[in-house]
Amino acid sequence: MFIIKMKGKIMSGNKKTFLKNSFSYIILTIFGIFMIAPFVWMISTSLKSQLEVNKGHTGFIPIEQYLSYDDGKTVWRVSKVMIKGDSTVVNLIDDTGKIVYPFHTINSTQLKEIKRIKLHFLNFKRVFEKVPFARYLFNTLLVAFTTLFGVLITSALAAYAFARMRFKGRDFLFYFFISMMMVPQPIYLVPSYVLLNYFGWINTYQALIIPWIANIFTIFLLRQHFKTIPQDLIDAAAIDGCSRFKTLFQIILPLSKPVIATASVFSVISSWNSFMWPLIMTNDPELRVLQVGLSYFSQESSSQTTLLMAASTFTIIPLVILFLFAQKSIMASYTSSGMKE
Repeated sequence: MFIIKMKGKIMSGNKKTFLKNSFSYIILTIFGIFMIAPFVWMISTSLKSQLEVNKGHTGFIPIEQYLSYDDGKTVWRVSKVMIKGDSTVVNLIDDTGKIVYPFHTINSTQLKEIKRIKLHFLNFKRVFEKVPFARYLFNTLLVAFTTLFGVLITSALAAYAFARMRFKGRDFLFYFFISMMMVPQPIYLVPSYVLLNYFGWINTYQALIIPWIANIFTIFLLRQHFKTIPQDLIDAAAIDGCSRFKTLFQIILPLSKPVIATASVFSVISSWNSFMWPLIMTNDPELRVLQVGLSYFSQESSSQTTLLMAASTFTIIPLVILFLFAQKSIMASYTSSGMKE
């Protein structure tokens, strides 16, 4: 009897847990769909025809719907002008919507309604033909990975000093650095511009790279992880004759790969999404990064929605791929490193 009651309680508890977990997953799924819907719509619109977008077809599926007329040589898109008995006056238009033959009279039975799914990958090609996005991509990659190289070096050295070395004012200096994260960028844009202009770095790669090779958040992230490494391991390395630099680069950093991967992803994303700084510090089109180039393109082609979405997709997809490959390292860094003292 006792065993039966225990089984009943266990089954009841399992049922409550199942219902609770199911409700949580349903809520998360709903919010996930709302979050991903704009990205799906962006990709879908980038593969549509501009004519369909102009007609108001803004759904998630790139469907083409139009009237066509085959004159024996060419299959034309047509737009109706008026109906005369069994005949219809139409405008013959090309794929771009330009009227080629206006007020053309044909038999109404020759009109066919076309409805199909068609992906316009040529939108991406047209974007590269209209704007030098290849140059913008090169500039962005150069700035992102050069900055990343500098960030990893400076942050590793600073984090090791704050985590493992003892010197006067260490904690004050660290928290002073942390407090700088609360200063919004617009506040220091003007002083930074004056300083870089004094150095003669305005409108150069130096202005896009050198001010960002020190990152406070990366220093904080690495410091928190370095503090979790056992002191006995570092003492053993010192007994074996390792210098501080050798201990850092041969012992601590190899044990910090997940955190370094996380810091690298955040650094690349920050450089990739940078807009205000390169917009202010450079004005040469040859130095434009992707976000600035996308902004200028949106001003020049504001009426071409499909091309704008194609350019936006091209800009965002590399970050999505990067995050998908690095998400395991990001999760491992947060579970293995302490985010608190």
